[in-house]
Amino acid sequence: MDTVTVERTADRYVLTLNRPQARNAIDAAMIADLHTACGIVEDDPAPVLFTGAGDHFAGGADIGELRERRLSEALAGINRNLFDRVAALPLPTVAAVSGYALGGGAELTYACDIRIATETAVFGNPEPGLGIMAAAGATYRLPDLVGRSVAKQVLLGGHLLDAAAALRSGLVIDVVPAGEHLASGHRVVDRITASSPLALRLTKTIVDGAGAPGRVDDIVQAVLFETADKHDRMTAFLEKRNLR
Repeated sequence: MDTVTVERTADRYVLTLNRPQARNAIDAAMIADLHTACGIVEDDPAPVLFTGAGDHFAGGADIGELRERRLSEALAGINRNLFDRVAALPLPTVAAVSGYALGGGAELTYACDIRIATETAVFGNPEPGLGIMAAAGATYRLPDLVGRSVAKQVLLGGHLLDAAAALRSGLVIDVVPAGEHLASGHRVVDRITASSPLALRLTKTIVDGAGAPGRVDDIVQAVLFETADKHDRMTAFLEKRNLR
């Protein structure tokens, strides 16, 4: 992967957006690399810490590519599908944000479970100024995170949330001095990894699944999958014998 680095330690992943020369703008190559990274995490789940190389988390999507996208690309939900996949990762995700998190960069942080920011952090969705909308999750995630009023100020009024405003609105868990976001993010993940992975996974499913059709089914199925009764019955089926 050229635009995302993946570091796997004993108990976590660190995914770093790696286009610092472009303020880590999210282009097609980065979307593909993030999908690959998500696949790695899905195959071997662990908490994930997202961050950006250099001074910024992600300054938005690649405008040059966006300008050329047409109806078919919009209907494909290119960025939205990626961020929905990030949001659905099985264990908690943390975004360690420095500098700009704008447009698609902001929406990637919204898809994470927890956000931490430096004093330089700025969150915003300036898409309407470019003739489009924030269509990669901001319209349904940001109101849940900060409330409808603040979300409208950002999405409709072009308001930028600096670090202090992000903290007041509940968007971030903490604000730390410049350069300390990654270490602070690791401390958050340290607290996460001290908990039961199964408890975390089910808790995230419950919280995210409120009102989502099928998620309760997933939870019930997850519990049943862990029972001895399920194992015995399926073993009997495979061995072509009856339990009674």
